[in-house]
Amino acid sequence: MTVAADFVVAIGDPDDIVAARQAGHELARKLGFSLTDVTMIATAISEIARNIISYTGRGEIRIGVQIRDGRQALVVHAEDNGPGIPDVERAMEDGYSTGRGLGLGLPGARRLMDRVHVESKPGKGTLIEMWKWVPDAPHRGSP
Repeated sequence: MTVAADFVVAIGDPDDIVAARQAGHELARKLGFSLTDVTMIATAISEIARNIISYTGRGEIRIGVQIRDGRQALVVHAEDNGPGIPDVERAMEDGYSTGRGLGLGLPGARRLMDRVHVESKPGKGTLIEMWKWVPDAPHRGSP
């Protein structure tokens, strides 16, 4: 299956969260994900984009298809040059937040996607890569 090149969405205001979510939704549908998986992917992208707005103000989300562990996956890269995450392991715990949030963004994204990898250094920014395996056979008839 041939799918369009990566979607790249600059994140700088709340409207960009919607644009990133829609890009992920569109690509996931084209790849044959079920409606449930499409919704989970879009929600995970929303959570990560919201974190960029809340903690750094600016960043970028790139959504595309890549090979991970020998399989095709819808891959989301989120990158910013913000303050970084001092304790990534703790940030992946439900309820932990260094800001005003509920501490559900990163742990929620981890539950919604097949894999989530976070690289962050205080003062250097954060790179989040998350992916969901592309289904072997497209789900025909999904809305």
